[in-house]
Amino acid sequence: MNERGMLVVISGFSGVGKGTVIQMVLDELPSLRFSVSCTTRAPRYGEENGVNYYFLSEKEFEKKIEQDAFVEYTKTFTNYYGTLKSEIDAPIAAGGDVLLELNVVGARNIKKLYPDCITVFVVPPSLEALKARLVGRGTESEESLERRLREIETESKDIKNYDYVVTNNVARNCAAEIVGIIRSEHLRPARQNLNNLFPSEE
Repeated sequence: MNERGMLVVISGFSGVGKGTVIQMVLDELPSLRFSVSCTTRAPRYGEENGVNYYFLSEKEFEKKIEQDAFVEYTKTFTNYYGTLKSEIDAPIAAGGDVLLELNVVGARNIKKLYPDCITVFVVPPSLEALKARLVGRGTESEESLERRLREIETESKDIKNYDYVVTNNVARNCAAEIVGIIRSEHLRPARQNLNNLFPSEE
């Protein structure tokens, strides 16, 4: 039976509160490992290198592309985002679960490479609530806000391809639903080692 770990991919619109929800999921499931992605964008307030992202220069990122270090990578607007092979393959092979936070393009690429991964899309209770969150962050110019809203419209077309859709009305409730999904997925027969329970007769 399959003793490999499970790969969980979480996506959601910018400003939907994914970071808060993901941290709550990780707190509830200490054995779940967060895969740190690489990016060339500047760190936001409170973000740490090696914790939230590996913040690389464009030259450093492109060198890793040449070294074939990424499972997948994309360029969104002016910034690169990529998932390192080292963050996924070794932990999963050792039986550990790995959580990835990716945009819809990254999630689509990962699903092709890891067809049995679990994909979850986090949506806001309403578009108005999401706009209010984006404005409330105080980090968006009028131009970038418009760009984010266009991005939301594009990304929404991919939601139907996800395994699960969870609404972030209250972060703790949203996190609890995702924890429930992960625990339920572990109960699938294909994800359990049943050989010890029902040993095959030689």
